[in-house]
Amino acid sequence: MIASLGNYQKSVFIDFVRISRGRFPVKLPIRQLITRWIIMTIAKIGIIGGSGLYKMEALKDVEEIEISTPFGSPSDAIILGTLEETRVAFLARHGRNHTLLPSELPFRANIYAMKKLGVEYLISASAVGSLKAEVKPLDLVIPDQFIDRTKNRISTFFGEGIVAHIAFGEPICQNLASVLAEAIAALNLPDVTLHHGGTYVCMEGPAFSTKAESHLYRSWDATVIGMTNLPEAKLAREAEIAYATLALVTDYDCWHPDHDTVTVDMVISNLHKNAVNAQEVIKATVKRLSTNPPVSDAHSALKYAILTRLDVASVETKQKLALLLQKYL
Repeated sequence: MIASLGNYQKSVFIDFVRISRGRFPVKLPIRQLITRWIIMTIAKIGIIGGSGLYKMEALKDVEEIEISTPFGSPSDAIILGTLEETRVAFLARHGRNHTLLPSELPFRANIYAMKKLGVEYLISASAVGSLKAEVKPLDLVIPDQFIDRTKNRISTFFGEGIVAHIAFGEPICQNLASVLAEAIAALNLPDVTLHHGGTYVCMEGPAFSTKAESHLYRSWDATVIGMTNLPEAKLAREAEIAYATLALVTDYDCWHPDHDTVTVDMVISNLHKNAVNAQEVIKATVKRLSTNPPVSDAHSALKYAILTRLDVASVETKQKLALLLQKYL
């Protein structure tokens, strides 16, 4: 295993072994050392890039790492790099060449991989359509609620002998969302309005809404519509990672009278502009998080959520979920 590690991982692992040998009995098996190292912090801040955001141009000291999880492989290699003098982990949600449909995304593997790297704060950029006239293309939305219209998504790590029910009334970490909002406000981006709060409808896709559906969502006072962020938010909460969505508006959903005049070129142009804005926002947010990380209730989300007695739970499932359950075992 050690031979397969990247240079950055090797240095962290070697330092950890040295520390561990001084702290634990010398006869502690190397496999246990590796298990303990796996959950050490390599990057406290994670970034998931959606449509149009497939890499972070400002990353330095970049290293790609392949991470295995009990839930398969993530969407792509995780990119470790330094941003604003802070180590971060970046993942292209749909793969760097956009090869995965929303329904094909390995949500559990993506979030588990972030947890494995020690991520505590996760910023998720997502391209969305607008359901409100005042939320115009190129605007930024930090939603605080979700409506689930998905059909084929596995949105929990649990089952197979261990039952957990997380509290999800507030699906976004409000403290992380506030840091994100403060960073956006300070940037004063041209032609961009920030909407702090709102409801994100998460639909199955890959087809977009019918007009009847679009008008229905508007009648629910929803703000934007996308295809990816709700499963991520649920899994991040189960993984005790603070999560916030940066929703980037590409166009109006089909309810809008001018929707039919929107061309593919216009949407792609907006995707590119949004990607530039997103990178500036993420840089500014990372800088703030690194100097003053907020307290988050998400970091103890499983404390009262696990209903199964772990001392009698399935050993196989406990091993599978050890990364999530470690502090409760």
